Amino acid sequence: MKPLPQVLVLDTCVLISNVLRLAFSQLAADGCFRLAWSAVIGDEWRRNAARIWRVPDAEVQQLWDGLQYAFPDADQGDVAAYKEGLQRSDPKDWHVIAAGRAVLAGGAAGQVAIVTRNIRDFNRSELRGLGLDLYDPDQLLVACLRDHPQAMADLLARLPGYASTPGRPPQDPSAILKRERLFRLNRLSLDRPVPCPQ
Repeated sequence: MKPLPQVLVLDTCVLISNVLRLAFSQLAADGCFRLAWSAVIGDEWRRNAARIWRVPDAEVQQLWDGLQYAFPDADQGDVAAYKEGLQRSDPKDWHVIAAGRAVLAGGAAGQVAIVTRNIRDFNRSELRGLGLDLYDPDQLLVACLRDHPQAMADLLARLPGYASTPGRPPQDPSAILKRERLFRLNRLSLDRPVPCPQ
């Protein structure tokens, strides 16, 4: 069984989910792993978040600034040079792989992995040859449950707050996990149920 990666490059499709963004941020703050992204990932996230959430650009920028402040070493900046030589993964995702390569070039200790919902767009053998792992959010959080059970128990207790909507009662953690397509994590967490706050 592979150990949990030390550094996670979060794809835009992961960051766009409030629940996943807050979950990975909390686990990184708890010391389970470090986070990484690039200027392109940040640009994509801000553009898509403003459109999907229908909120002003300034509000999204403020959220991004908060992430940058909380994780000052995460942003790998301009990673265009690290696209060189990529062939087998989807070209529209080369910038995500480039961010992982930039982390490795910066001398990161331990394994670096890309976390994305778009697994099929990444060629695993190409990533392996570059020294990168690939996870979907469910796989990664299940590995975190194995290696950091207390941090994950705390996270599961916080889930209703992460998914809260003003004026509505808190949602059941299991319903949130299913909605976020975290099916394996949901099955495992049923063995250690977290009560929904009143």
